[in-house]
Amino acid sequence: MGCSDIDMIDDMDNLIEIVRQAAKEGALLLYTLADPSMAEATKKACDLWGVPCTDVLRPTIDAIASHIGVAPSGISRSSASRKGQLSEDYFQRIEAIDFTIKQDDGAQPQNLARAHIVLVGVSRTGKTPLSIYLAQKGYKVANVPIVMGIDLPKALFEIDQDKIFGLTINPVVLQAIRKTRANTLGFHGQKSNYAEMEHVRQELDHANQIFVRHPTWPRSLEKL
Repeated sequence: MGCSDIDMIDDMDNLIEIVRQAAKEGALLLYTLADPSMAEATKKACDLWGVPCTDVLRPTIDAIASHIGVAPSGISRSSASRKGQLSEDYFQRIEAIDFTIKQDDGAQPQNLARAHIVLVGVSRTGKTPLSIYLAQKGYKVANVPIVMGIDLPKALFEIDQDKIFGLTINPVVLQAIRKTRANTLGFHGQKSNYAEMEHVRQELDHANQIFVRHPTWPRSLEKL
C-alpha cells in the first residue's frame, strides 16, 4: 500500500488527470481544495469514475464558517488573488464550471439556452468528464442523457441546434465501461441488462436513430 501527496492543484486538467489515475490504480482520494467549484468538480469526477473520495477539511471549514458567521472565500493561498487581482478569465471559468455541474445529467433543462455547448448521448459515453473538461476552458456545458422510453426535453429542440453535439462510442468499449461501473457500484451478480451487449446495442441504435433525425448533432468538437 502506497501514499502519494500532490499539492498546489489549481488547474482542472491536472485535477481530472489525478482522478483518472486514482481510478486506474483503484486508489482512495483524499482532497482539500479551497475553491468550492474545484472541490465539487472533484467529487463529481470521482463519482463518475468510481473513485472513493473524501473532502477532508470541508466539514471543519463549514463548522468554523457557521460559528463565526463568515463564508469561506474559496481562494487558496497559491491563487492569483494572493499575487494580484484575479483575471476576468478566471471568473469566467469558475462561472462555467459552476453552471456545468448544475446542468449535469439532464438537470434544469430550462437552462439549455444559456449553455455554450450541449452534449447528448447514452449513459457512460463520457458526457460528464467532457463537460467538466470543457468548462475548465470557459465553456458553459449542459449534458442530456438519451434513455430508451424517455423523451428528450422539449427545450433541447428549441435552442440553437449548432451547439448540440451527439456523443457516440463503440459498443464493445461501452460494455466494458459499464461492466466496470456496475462492479464499482456493487451491482456485480445482480440481475440487470445495463451492461449486456444486446441492451448496449439497442441503446446505441436508439441514439443513432435520433442522430439521423438531427444530422448536425454527431460531429467533432474540434469544429468549435
